[in-house]
Amino acid sequence: MKTAIIGAGAAGCFCATILRRLNPEVQIDIYESGEKPLKKVAITGGGRCNLTNSFEEVKSLNQVYPRGYNLMKRLFRQFDHHDAMRWFEDEGVRLVIQDDHCVFPQSQDAMEIVSTLLRGMQGVKIHTCQRVKEITPCPPRNEVSDSAEEDSPSKTTRYRIDTDSHSEVYDHVVVTTGGSPKLSGLNFLSNLDLEIVPPVPSLFTFNIGERNEKTPITELMGVVANHVETGLAGTRFKSYGPLLITHWGMSGPAILKLSSHAARWLAENDYQATLYVNWMGGMSEEEIRNMLQQRMNENPKKQASTIHPLTQRLWNYLLMKTGISPECRCAEIGNKRLNKLAALLSNDNYSITGQSRYKEEFVTCGGVSLSNIDTNTLECKKHRGIYFAGEILDVDAVTGGFNLQAAWTMGYVVAQSIHTLPKSHPHNSK
Repeated sequence: MKTAIIGAGAAGCFCATILRRLNPEVQIDIYESGEKPLKKVAITGGGRCNLTNSFEEVKSLNQVYPRGYNLMKRLFRQFDHHDAMRWFEDEGVRLVIQDDHCVFPQSQDAMEIVSTLLRGMQGVKIHTCQRVKEITPCPPRNEVSDSAEEDSPSKTTRYRIDTDSHSEVYDHVVVTTGGSPKLSGLNFLSNLDLEIVPPVPSLFTFNIGERNEKTPITELMGVVANHVETGLAGTRFKSYGPLLITHWGMSGPAILKLSSHAARWLAENDYQATLYVNWMGGMSEEEIRNMLQQRMNENPKKQASTIHPLTQRLWNYLLMKTGISPECRCAEIGNKRLNKLAALLSNDNYSITGQSRYKEEFVTCGGVSLSNIDTNTLECKKHRGIYFAGEILDVDAVTGGFNLQAAWTMGYVVAQSIHTLPKSHPHNSK
């Protein structure tokens, strides 16, 4: 049995590792267009590798998988985050769970994860700098037929992989090339006649104001507000968490989660939208006003700057945006300006004028439609023997280790699917 894996990322390498252990006799070739395998894993989590999440605060998977959550719910029955953590620990990787529920190797070194996977792929041939140009269905081994029935997709069980310098036929092909920022990046699948969801960026930060022009909020570059609610005006998209002010606009989990859920809507609107920020984490305007009123009543002679519920720089900025001097005494603020401040804290608006890539961790929304695959095995319905795993599928997640968990889960499921093919399967009927 010969298996080709296209893409040496997390899903592809984990699939190879599991399949190799399930069946040491299988010949596995990995084709990678880059110079080395697992390049993205090596840089994820700032080089520390946020390999999964404890899921303790996840009430429903659609919170963290904007697309594909029903598929992930099904696949997690076979291999979930508990299984992933147990697998890496069994390989000698000590793990730590942070307060934000992100899981990292105790070493805080992504290369420990990379070396663990490479060690597990001993015997697997990795062909680097080999970009696959096309996948072509071939007649089944030892079968030549002119009948329409034997030329049907269920009978075509072998595939030729062509690169710039190599061509070989395989019994199974696993496509794990990751997300493609452009539709043209999926041209190598053109012979398979699949339904493709046009890819667009996901998991990105927001540009606020015109590019190369400073706006008042960006003067606070580096300031973090730990508990905010963000949303897009006129939509139901919203998110919670820390927000980071940058020199180009806004970032942090609250923004990245929002960009993930609203990825396609934002693309359709050319990344032009109104962002609202509730700096008090979802408190109503009335609740904020009452809280501020109580603080002012208790400290009438103190300056407005001293009663800050946020970081000092951000609080002073919001005071001045409301027309209140930070040196103003609390007793002198008055109801009109207090109401205006409460309104601003609950619904502060900014113009989004574009999106910026989140570090080197490019994530896409779109790819091979889930309508093409068997949701239990990840095998292609039209072409038996071809499997898809990872971000090549129209599945993506918010930041926090969820994308890598999807890769481990799907890689495992495909390996198990290939290993346990029933006797009635076309690959076993030759």
